[in-house]
Amino acid sequence: MNNNNPTNTQQEEEKSTFKISLWAALLPVFILVSLLAYNVHLYGAKDSDIDTLAGSNQFVLLIGAAVAVIIGFSYKVSFDTMLEGVADNVKSTTGAILILLFVGALSGTWLLSGVIPTMIYYGLQILSPTYFLTATVLICSIISLATGSSWSTTATIGIALMGIGNALGIPMGMTGGAVISGAYFGDKMSPLSDTTNLAPAMAGTDLFTHIRYMMYTTVPTYIITLIIFTILGFTLDTSNPADISGLLTAISDKFNISLWLFIVPIAVIVLIVKKTPPLLALFIGTFLGGLFALIFQPDMVVYSAKATTLNLRSAYQGIMNSITIDTSFPTENPELNKLFSSSGMSGMLNTIWLILCAMVFGGIMEAIGALETISKSLLNLFYSTFGLFASTVFSCIFVNATASDQYLSIVVPGKMFAKAFKDRGLAPENLSRTLEDSGTVTSALWPWNTGGAYQSTVLGVPTLSYVPYAFFNLISPFMTLIFAAFRIKIRKLKEKN
Repeated sequence: MNNNNPTNTQQEEEKSTFKISLWAALLPVFILVSLLAYNVHLYGAKDSDIDTLAGSNQFVLLIGAAVAVIIGFSYKVSFDTMLEGVADNVKSTTGAILILLFVGALSGTWLLSGVIPTMIYYGLQILSPTYFLTATVLICSIISLATGSSWSTTATIGIALMGIGNALGIPMGMTGGAVISGAYFGDKMSPLSDTTNLAPAMAGTDLFTHIRYMMYTTVPTYIITLIIFTILGFTLDTSNPADISGLLTAISDKFNISLWLFIVPIAVIVLIVKKTPPLLALFIGTFLGGLFALIFQPDMVVYSAKATTLNLRSAYQGIMNSITIDTSFPTENPELNKLFSSSGMSGMLNTIWLILCAMVFGGIMEAIGALETISKSLLNLFYSTFGLFASTVFSCIFVNATASDQYLSIVVPGKMFAKAFKDRGLAPENLSRTLEDSGTVTSALWPWNTGGAYQSTVLGVPTLSYVPYAFFNLISPFMTLIFAAFRIKIRKLKEKN
């Protein structure tokens, strides 16, 4: 233990003594963005159905990290210091990676048990195509408010809503945007959310003052989002009732549809509301899915195991296959075949690979002081109150795009700008609100960010397909800038006192 302490102290001192120039800090970013843009052009030009950011992006992130390492060496930053930054970054994603794996397992058993087909079956009968997008935003908002987690919302009700939207003929990207808009609204406003607790802690205010102050910018953004989706609903050319009737018949012919199956998702949502650790809640949801598969879909279990009869061996193999590998249950309706397939845990590995490479780049950028240099440079560009808000917004978005983690997009700008807000006589809730308006919600807009990679994988739609329709996430940063520009609800420290 004693041998490690001097090394850690030396690394901390090293981080605080060197200063990296702005151009050196920006060089890895320029190279990364250029190569990623080329990937979009190269891979997107071949097939419009391919995720345009699925090609060599993982290695491109490592190239950007290599450039950052070279710059770090030129500024006398030791390789151990940079590795320490990478280790800290990767460690911060441990929970996200495990959640991804369990979401893959859960989606597999929920398909095998008929939970997802049942939710789609009843959803097709209840949700009108015209108001589907608006209803999706509202439903995801309620679930996310109750659970405090956008990730849990998309992994449960979000998957079912994607299936319903696809069956109704609504573009997958549009449905994904509605799911994410609602999920991130609830995540942002829920007192149970980790980011909602983190932002006021970084800014120096209390949780409920932060939530009340966020309502000024969040409620108008949410109303605008609902209006846009309502208008879109009236302009869409969706399936007719006859088509829906055929889909319902195909679903009921393949799976045993029962209201009892709703016990599984309800149980998981209740566990999350009760603050059960997400990994435990997802594990229980996976277990219940396997159990209900044996009760309600024994034929599907046998099919998944590629067996002829249901026994202990085929039951075990069928459930394990749905948890770990690709499984599909083809129907006579080709529109449902894509819905009734799952990749289990194995389907999450490409996303995990992307996240790890992004953490390498972000960790090195933070370790060499590049993120701090860029944030300080943004602050120095502006001298007005609006400029302070603008530099905070841009810093949050920049950290999301480079460090690839929504928590860092709150922590780094929060630490950097807390004193600047205080020196300007601005109450800390101004900063905490801005951190959430531009940090939390924009994480899902970057394909290599943990938020964007997760949402894209879970919902089964490329990030660039849902981004144009994630209206809540897109509007939020602009709303906070509008309030700052017109000095609307910009609380002063003296007013607070």
